[in-house]
Amino acid sequence: MADHIVPHFHNEPGVPVIEIGAKEFMCVGAKPPMDHPHIFLDMGDGTEIVCAYCSTLFRYDPTLDPHAARPAECALTEPAA
Repeated sequence: MADHIVPHFHNEPGVPVIEIGAKEFMCVGAKPPMDHPHIFLDMGDGTEIVCAYCSTLFRYDPTLDPHAARPAECALTEPAA
């Protein structure tokens, strides 16, 4: 069993940039059931990455909790299907 859960984020509000507190995470696009394939993204040494499915720009903010986002509603808190 994994010792931590990979954070999941969505862009239901359609914002151009989502700031997040994790460098490795899953993008699901919109909230289920309108989600795109859940894609694992890894920023590596960078601080930004674009999802290839929904074109959302994710920007790392080390002041945020790994499961937190700005805007806050973009953190997927319910189980991803």
